[in-house]
Amino acid sequence: MYTHTRIHPEPTALTDGGELSWRETALCAQTGPELFFPEPGSSTRDAKRLCAACEGRDACLEYALANDERFGVWGGLSEQERHRLRRQG
Repeated sequence: MYTHTRIHPEPTALTDGGELSWRETALCAQTGPELFFPEPGSSTRDAKRLCAACEGRDACLEYALANDERFGVWGGLSEQERHRLRRQG
């Protein structure tokens, strides 16, 4: 059985500008990590569907790319999709 304990980063209360951080309002903060870190071969469809409805999606993807997150769904993209995006950019 594949287990991955990594979860999206802990939310911070406020950004420097006094606004709520994207992590504070992200839909993934209300869901367990299993959805975003599925076992190999499992579908990422449900995680991507939740990401598509999340206002923090762009900031999440930016974070994942800037921090070279290699596992899980971040900003609506899987590991392979983020890898392709990095190669294009």
